[in-house]
Amino acid sequence: MSGVWVFNKNGVMRLVENPYNQSAGDSPESSSTGSNQQQRLRRKILVHLPTNEVVSSYGSLERILKGLGWERYYNEDNTEHLLQFHKRTSIDLISLPRDFSKFNSIHMYDIVVKNTNVFHVRDM
Repeated sequence: MSGVWVFNKNGVMRLVENPYNQSAGDSPESSSTGSNQQQRLRRKILVHLPTNEVVSSYGSLERILKGLGWERYYNEDNTEHLLQFHKRTSIDLISLPRDFSKFNSIHMYDIVVKNTNVFHVRDM
């Protein structure tokens, strides 16, 4: 997990992974806008190690998490923005954006840390 931590305009810190990872044909001198920089970043995938299944939707992720003892956590304040999971046997809480297209490597690593030796984040 390499990259640079930056602050968004709203004060929230996020990880910009491998900001200088360049695809073929890009030169270091080329001007980099946000979208060009995003295109050069490697896309990450979350893999369930026991089955080698790539998590491609919240449906598949929820099925795997339920098998590991996680339950959906319904909080009236966050139901329209977040999906949350908790385990009765721990204080851990996994919070994910409701829109799967906003599911990124930060959320993936959160899942990996809270489920040791069950998930892995890989470059696509």
